[in-house]
Amino acid sequence: MKNNKILDSDQIERKFQRMARQLLEAHHSESEIILMGVEGQGQEVAIRLHSILSKIGDLEIHIKNIKLDKENPLSKEIVCNASEADIQSKVVVIVDDVLNSGKTLIYAVKHILDSGPKGVYTTVLVDRIHRSFPVRADYCGLSLSTHLNEHISVKLSKVKAKSDAVFLEL
Repeated sequence: MKNNKILDSDQIERKFQRMARQLLEAHHSESEIILMGVEGQGQEVAIRLHSILSKIGDLEIHIKNIKLDKENPLSKEIVCNASEADIQSKVVVIVDDVLNSGKTLIYAVKHILDSGPKGVYTTVLVDRIHRSFPVRADYCGLSLSTHLNEHISVKLSKVKAKSDAVFLEL
């Protein structure tokens, strides 16, 4: 399998900066928002966005996470560390690394909607533009049209590092 690096660490950081500014601009009238990271690299993306947002804006930002089976979301219980009271009447931004078919995000959105949020938005570092479900990325770092047999992998460390990268696997 051949890996082509499509984003290096500096490019990823610029994408995060832009995404954070878009979030801040779109939700400047809110007093607080919840960044809901999908377990795995989605949590890392949420942490990076939180770090930037806390430096450039006055929003109160809470990081929460949601855990679901990405291959078969109905096979296991969806677990979220935010209570219904945490979410009710708040703006929730579901964060993941890559939007592929939309399955992960649609099930995450459905789970969050049961708690009565004010609004639900989605953000991803890479949007592959292959949809099987009616979901879209409200904020994304990179939109990329790929073949179905290609795979996007995101490698983010716990803290910003030169090894951070996004690969297109052929």
